[in-house]
Amino acid sequence: MIHSHRAQHPHAHAEHEDHRGHGHAHRHGPSDFGMRFVIGIALNLIFVVIEAVYGIIANSVSLIADAGHNLSDVLGLGVAFAATVASGRAPTPRFTYGFRATSIMAAAFNAAFLLVVTGSLCYAAIERLFRPEPVAANTMMAVAAAGMVINAITAALFASGRRSDLNIRGAFLHMASDAAISGGVVLAGLAISLTGAQWIDPALSLVINAIIIAGTWGLMRESLAMSMAGVPAGISSADVRQYFAAMPGVSDLHDLHIWSMSTSEIALTVHLVMPDGHPGDAFLMRTATELRERYGIGHATVQVETELETICALAPDEVV
Repeated sequence: MIHSHRAQHPHAHAEHEDHRGHGHAHRHGPSDFGMRFVIGIALNLIFVVIEAVYGIIANSVSLIADAGHNLSDVLGLGVAFAATVASGRAPTPRFTYGFRATSIMAAAFNAAFLLVVTGSLCYAAIERLFRPEPVAANTMMAVAAAGMVINAITAALFASGRRSDLNIRGAFLHMASDAAISGGVVLAGLAISLTGAQWIDPALSLVINAIIIAGTWGLMRESLAMSMAGVPAGISSADVRQYFAAMPGVSDLHDLHIWSMSTSEIALTVHLVMPDGHPGDAFLMRTATELRERYGIGHATVQVETELETICALAPDEVV
């Protein structure tokens, strides 16, 4: 929303609001992912049990590791689903932004959990690398192939939302990475069947885990930046500052902040110094539209200051 303030009161931005200048523009993530989470969780939970049983029967560390990885994804999908539900709850007098930030917490948890699980799988693979054991390659390939199909289907459920919501992206990365792991297990089983080299099983597991860690690190970095109210990836605060500075009638600006309210919503505050007077509601509405279309910022608060002799306590950049 856009707020216009004719008078200026440090740290009291509700004073002298012009409520006619409100323009709501939220960049929401896809709204139909609830059932997709349920389907993904059910499919993978069933397969975890099947894969673990056959992993023990086949004596395959890759198959057992894949089952563990799938279990971590079931938990990750559950956390992401809970965050999606929580973020849709209405604001309360205490939590005035609602519970949107739970989606950021879930994204960070999923990234951290995936890194921890992958690290433990690397440890198991290294142990097996130095102490190779015979595996039932045919069983290993058949079960892993089924897992690859299930993981690919689940990843496809979240593919459409991975660019607009970091939480959905985390779910997509989890399932896509598991599809890759299952594919690697199939190749490992084929290679073992053809060559009899048992070390291929743990060696390929290490390669796949390294790929997953590299891909997950970006998700971790971005979710941590969001939790610290950092400027979202893809937005340059310098560009946004230049956008405001170039507006007709704006002589100066300060208190510019851009942060993520959730994994799919971006907020902004700014104070504009306009000595020639308040520009009116049309200016506020146009600003809301341009911020949404140019930068994906859907929740903006703009304070207009007109009196040059009034010194805003928030004017220095180092004051927040």
